[in-house]
Amino acid sequence: MFASIPSASLLGASGASVRVEVHVGNGLPGFTMVGLPDEACREARDRVRAAVLSAGLAWPNKRIAVNLAPSSVRKSGTALDLPLAIGVLVAAGTLPAESVSGMGFIGELGLDGSVRPVAGTAPMVAAMGDEIRPVVPVRSFSEASVVAREPVRCAAHLAALVLALTGEEPWPDPPPNDGPPEPPPPPDLLDVRGQPMARLALELAAAGGHHLLMVGPPGAGKTMLAQRLPGLLPALSHEQAIEVTMVHSAAGVALPPGGLVRHPPFRAPHHTATLVSMVGGGTAAMRPGELSLAHRGTLFLDELGEFAPAVLDGLRQPLEDGVVRVSRARASVTLPAEVLLVAATNPCPCGGGAPGACECGDAAKARYLRRLSGPMLDRFDLRVAVGRPSGDSLLAAPVGEPTAVVAARVAAARGRARRRSGDLNRSLTGAELDRLAPLTGAARAVLQRELDLGRLSGRGLHRVRRVACTIADLEAVTTHAAETPEIRLEDRHVALALQLRVALTGGRVAAA
Repeated sequence: MFASIPSASLLGASGASVRVEVHVGNGLPGFTMVGLPDEACREARDRVRAAVLSAGLAWPNKRIAVNLAPSSVRKSGTALDLPLAIGVLVAAGTLPAESVSGMGFIGELGLDGSVRPVAGTAPMVAAMGDEIRPVVPVRSFSEASVVAREPVRCAAHLAALVLALTGEEPWPDPPPNDGPPEPPPPPDLLDVRGQPMARLALELAAAGGHHLLMVGPPGAGKTMLAQRLPGLLPALSHEQAIEVTMVHSAAGVALPPGGLVRHPPFRAPHHTATLVSMVGGGTAAMRPGELSLAHRGTLFLDELGEFAPAVLDGLRQPLEDGVVRVSRARASVTLPAEVLLVAATNPCPCGGGAPGACECGDAAKARYLRRLSGPMLDRFDLRVAVGRPSGDSLLAAPVGEPTAVVAARVAAARGRARRRSGDLNRSLTGAELDRLAPLTGAARAVLQRELDLGRLSGRGLHRVRRVACTIADLEAVTTHAAETPEIRLEDRHVALALQLRVALTGGRVAAA
C-alpha cells in the first residue's frame, strides 16, 4: 500500500533529487499532495488519473496521499507526473514493487496516457544518482544519455511502459541516433572589408577571452564582426559541453541531435530584454537567463545604449565572478555565467548621421552616454572605434585572412596562455601578472604616465596588462617563437593595448 519512486525536480540549472512517496489506504476516496508542490505539480492529480484510465488501468477508489520528499524543497514543473503514476500503480498493487526497483522516472503525462518530454531532463537525470536507471520520454532519450551513468530506458505511452515493467512486452527501442549533423559553416571573417583595428580586437577577444565594445555609426560593420566571433572560438571540451548542455536543457532550449552542445553558444538578446530574462531567476522556477545560456560562449548585446541601465548594471557582478547568484524568498540558486561579452553601440542617438555630421546636441549626447555607467564600461578590456569603411575598400576584392587562419592562431595563443597559468589571460590576477608577465622598464613608464594622467583606474591597469599578454602571445605565435609560454611585456605591447581601449567622452569616441 506504499511506494517510493525516485525522480527529480529542477532548480535553476541543476536538478534536485526527489522521492515521490505514495500511500493508498482505506478511507473516503480522495487525493492529497504535500511537499511544497507548485501549481503545475498540484494539477498532476487530474493529468495522472486521466492518463492511468486512458492506458486501460484501474484507478484505486481509495484515499491516496502523496509526499514529495524532501518536503523543504519546492517542486516545480510537470516532470513528476510519470513517477507519480508509477507510484500509484505500485501502491495499489497493479505493478509489483520489484518491477521498478533501481529505476527513476521523469516525464509529463498527457490525458491520453502519452509520455511527453520536459525541460531540464539532463540535470534532473544527473541529480537522481549514479545507481538509478532513468526512464524518460522517447524524445528525451538522447538528452538523458549524455549524463546518465546507467543505461537509459524510454517510453512513449504509459500503457507500453507498464507492459515493459511487468515483462509482458520488451522495452521500446530507443530512437535512432545518427549523430549530430555538420553545423553550417560560420560567417567568414574574409567577408569583412577594411576595419583592420576592429579585426585585431576581435582576434584578441577570442584569444584572451577579453570583453569587447565596438563604437561606431550604423553600417560600419559592428554586427557583422560580432557574428564572425563564434568561428574563431575552439570547440568545447567534453566537460564544458556537459556544462553547457545542462544549462540549455534546464532552460528548455532545443538541443542538437545527439543531445550534446559541442560548439560555444552565441546569444544575442534584443535590447528590450528585462533584467530577469537576462540574468535568470523568476519566482519559483528560477530558470537560467541569457547570460547563463551564453555560458562558455558569446553574449552579444547589439545597440548597447538602448538596453535599460538597470539591465546593464545587473551584468557587472556576473562578468567579474563568472556566476549569477539569484536569491528569492523561496530559493537561492547559483547559475553559471562565464561568457565573452561583445557589445556594439552608436556614439550618439542619431548614430553619427551622414559621414562627418551629427544631429545631436550636447544634452542628447549626455543623456545617451549616461545609460552606460562608468563601472560597466570599465568591464570592457577592449573598446574600439569602428568607422565607416571607405568606398574603395567596399568595392575592392576581399583583403585579409579567412576565419580558419585566424582561428588556428587563436587556438595556439590560448594554448600558450593555458600552459602558463592554466586559464585564459582574462583571468590573470595582479600577482600572476607580476610573476608570469613582468613589465620592462619602458612598458612600466607608459603605464605610469597613464595612471598619473588619471586615464586608468586600478581595474583598468590590470585589464590593459591582460590584453598586453594576449598581444604578446599572438605575436609569439605569428613569429614562430619558442614553445615556452613565458613572456615579458614590452612597451609596444602595452601601447597597443592602450590604443585598443578608447574612451567615450561627450558623445565622441576618443583615445583613452
